[in-house]
Amino acid sequence: MTRDELYSNIKRKKSFLCVGLDTDLKKIPEHLLKEEDPIFAFNKAIVDATAPYCIAYKPNLAFYEGAGLKGIQALYKTIDYIRTNYPDQFIIADAKRGDIGNTSMMYAGSFFDEMKADAVTVAPYMGQDSVTPFLGHEGNWVILLALTSNKGADDFQYIKDSEGTPLYQNVLRKSLEWGGNADNMMYVVGATRAEMLTDIRRTVPDSFLLVPGIGAQGGSLADVCKYGMNSKCGLIVNSSRAIIYADKTESFAAVAALKAQEVQQEMASFLK
Repeated sequence: MTRDELYSNIKRKKSFLCVGLDTDLKKIPEHLLKEEDPIFAFNKAIVDATAPYCIAYKPNLAFYEGAGLKGIQALYKTIDYIRTNYPDQFIIADAKRGDIGNTSMMYAGSFFDEMKADAVTVAPYMGQDSVTPFLGHEGNWVILLALTSNKGADDFQYIKDSEGTPLYQNVLRKSLEWGGNADNMMYVVGATRAEMLTDIRRTVPDSFLLVPGIGAQGGSLADVCKYGMNSKCGLIVNSSRAIIYADKTESFAAVAALKAQEVQQEMASFLK
């Protein structure tokens, strides 16, 4: 999916919502456990309910890998279902991969050629040769971890060099030398550190930012838009638990739709 197509979907739907498919068998409604494939049954219902209000889905690989072979099969079925029935949706494989070059090349083929994801999250710690294999797939996106919102982010991401520049800013600047640009590279920035988006925008003013952390994690959509929105929006904001686990009864999908619609309506007000 191209940048123009993403912008077109945002404008048409008045939404920059990404629904995180963090599907946990311990949290889905109990009646679904009777299904032959409970993970896919849950995902299908959530996707059907929320598709009118979002522009992207982000399955977190850990939840599927943690369920073994059945989990991986459910993930592939989910992506195929979205591709077939909602082809305008941007699919992000939240895998946070990052390894030496030949390994990254295999990861890239796995996510882009086999899984048919539009984008994959990548950890930049090992540097250029661990990231560029992902950039070599035309039409696909790398979403580089820039500034996360977990407590441990303070351990490394804010360490300053001799010139007083924090590590996360050096990651942003260096990544621009790797062949990535606003048409094939995005950045992860946690919503609970929204005030840092101002500094990030100075370095990558035109890039999309994937912002997790609104809803259950306490991030503010208003703050994210205040500090991170550019002239074309430039944001994909993820919400997972607050939408997909809003209800555990047989009405779970309808409630998820309402929660997604609430976020979409708030987003529409900022897009004005």
